[in-house]
Amino acid sequence: MTYQETTEYLFKSAPVFEKVGASAYKPGLDTTLALDHHLGCPHQAFKTIHVAGTNGKGSVSHTLAAILQAAGHRVGLFTSPHLVDFRERIRVNGEMISEQEVIDFVEEYRHFFEPLHPSFFELTTCMAFWYFKKQKVDIAVIEVGLGGRLDSTNIITPILSVITNISMDHTQFLGSTLAQIATEKAGIIKPGVPVVVGETVAATRPVFARTAFERQAPIIFAEDDRIVVGNLGCDSPHPAYLVNLRVEHGRRFGENRLEHELHGDYQEKNANTILWACEYLRQAGWISGFDEIREGFARVCELTGLTGRWQRLQEHPTVVCDTGHNVGGWEYLSRQLRRQSCDTLRIVFGMVDDKDIDTVLGMLPNTAAYYFTQASTHRAIPVGKVAEKAEAHGLHGRTFTTVADAYQAALADAAPADFIFVGGSSYVVADLLASCHRPTP
Repeated sequence: MTYQETTEYLFKSAPVFEKVGASAYKPGLDTTLALDHHLGCPHQAFKTIHVAGTNGKGSVSHTLAAILQAAGHRVGLFTSPHLVDFRERIRVNGEMISEQEVIDFVEEYRHFFEPLHPSFFELTTCMAFWYFKKQKVDIAVIEVGLGGRLDSTNIITPILSVITNISMDHTQFLGSTLAQIATEKAGIIKPGVPVVVGETVAATRPVFARTAFERQAPIIFAEDDRIVVGNLGCDSPHPAYLVNLRVEHGRRFGENRLEHELHGDYQEKNANTILWACEYLRQAGWISGFDEIREGFARVCELTGLTGRWQRLQEHPTVVCDTGHNVGGWEYLSRQLRRQSCDTLRIVFGMVDDKDIDTVLGMLPNTAAYYFTQASTHRAIPVGKVAEKAEAHGLHGRTFTTVADAYQAALADAAPADFIFVGGSSYVVADLLASCHRPTP
């Protein structure tokens, strides 16, 4: 098979949550364990860091990988979803798995896995572990797909667990309350393994504290002791933070400027979570000093290939896209959009059907010009319904059946001093980036 034929086979033969939603979700670890055992338990061949959370886990995973690369390690990175190319999910030192490796995995193991009827995510999780073992990585940063306790990635026993935050998302699978969702995500906490929790609320903190106590896992609530002590401007070309970084537990050295390649107001809290994770990694000997941390933050996109986080695509007019796709993410994005200094704010917007679109629409500025659209996924809310709901919130605009058409219309309407934002869903951003470029093999 060619690479295109192989990926089409994967998408069609294994249920893909990103494409079809709930019918693709397979909670439980039995199938993953069976696949992993057949492959020789590759997840045991390298150390891991496990990252869960409702928002921010992708940014945290990529930045930790970049820091470990800057420290000289060979680093695997498994994330989801991909935006343009399936291979974005599986990287070693920023380089995507090759097309031939994807073909080889499917051709060699399809006769075993087909009778198991694995989900797409179960299959790609095991492909990642298999590839990381082949590539002899020192350590891999593994992003949870959905939840934690029953997620395919939860067969690992990491050296460090990270939970970024909890908000209402995927309630049909994880529970209808914040405490229930936190319980599912706390499932990645392993006996004796340190865990860093980025943000909590009254309903979630006791869940994490109790789980960590029961499993005798050292826990740090990053929000209680902020290493990031000042925000020096997320909207600048090089967003920076003032940090007071630990060199030994309980001791600090002076204030340092830390520039972050990732833009977005929400990155400040992510940065604090990452720095606490770095404290554990420093104690364990994986990183040695601030220079490695500084380089990882400053070059995260370059080192790992991350896209879609307040990503600036052009100037005059300014064009930014962001994969924020739920209420928690839009609490930050909406404030940042309102703060933009421009002649006209133009927003290309669409969402998928398991998100709280009404709450998100209530956060959007009613002074913007809107270009409503739908991504090329069966889960996309039809553009007519998006526009109808938007009208009820006082948001007015035109409708387009593809993201590319909506974006081109916004560009055609825009003056050099305008600001165009594209988002509402990872899949809207994926369609945008696919229409602009495609990663090279």
